[in-house]
Amino acid sequence: MRLRYVWILVFALLLSLGAVAQEDNGGIKQDTKDAAHATGRAAKKTGRKIKHGTKNVVNKSAHATRKAADKVEGKTAPPQ
Repeated sequence: MRLRYVWILVFALLLSLGAVAQEDNGGIKQDTKDAAHATGRAAKKTGRKIKHGTKNVVNKSAHATRKAADKVEGKTAPPQ
């Protein structure tokens, strides 16, 4: 008999938790706005990282080009 009351209480608790979970539907609009702002921030951050990476690659390749030009400068001079 006591076990029956325990199961009834557990079942009632589960039903009440389901009802409470369905009550909160007012924050959907704000959740959507927050997700949109997070996506915008992520896009900006990605764009900045790409820009920085591109500048880094360009500067390193320019440095390597100057270094190679210095190496061959004396070798390409016409004999006198």
